[in-house]
Amino acid sequence: MEMNWSRWFRCESSFELLLVPNQPGVFALAEEVAQAAGPYSRRMLAVFEVQEAEDLAWAMSRLFAATSPLREKLEKARCYVRYSVAPSTADRRAAASALRTWLYSQREAASQVFEHRPAAADSAPSQPGAATGEELKTIAERAVDRVTQGIKLGKAAAAGL
Repeated sequence: MEMNWSRWFRCESSFELLLVPNQPGVFALAEEVAQAAGPYSRRMLAVFEVQEAEDLAWAMSRLFAATSPLREKLEKARCYVRYSVAPSTADRRAAASALRTWLYSQREAASQVFEHRPAAADSAPSQPGAATGEELKTIAERAVDRVTQGIKLGKAAAAGL
């Protein structure tokens, strides 16, 4: 099974999640970061959380609950979310596991990026990669695509076969 990921969209309140389906799947949270100022500076997304869910809309809405450990980060930082519907429990677990493995393996490189806080710029586009109007994938999108294409996802075999 190939995973079809949504586009990254801003995640600053549960209202942005109104169109997320009530279906099982996997989602990734990322924080917008900017490289040091210079002629080649650019905006990037740094993935910091990957979760699987029986109900994407419900699980993602719970991120804004008063008891959520991620609530404060989502309110203070420019965070984005991306999801993929995955009906099979085996596929969800395989995809989430592969993405978490990739995320943890990139921890050292990510720590260098997080040393630079995002620049507050009112002129910045609301969507990463939207500066030129071209549909360019962010570094995080390409990484998620590489990880999910690198694993073989298949339908779970029925018990007793």
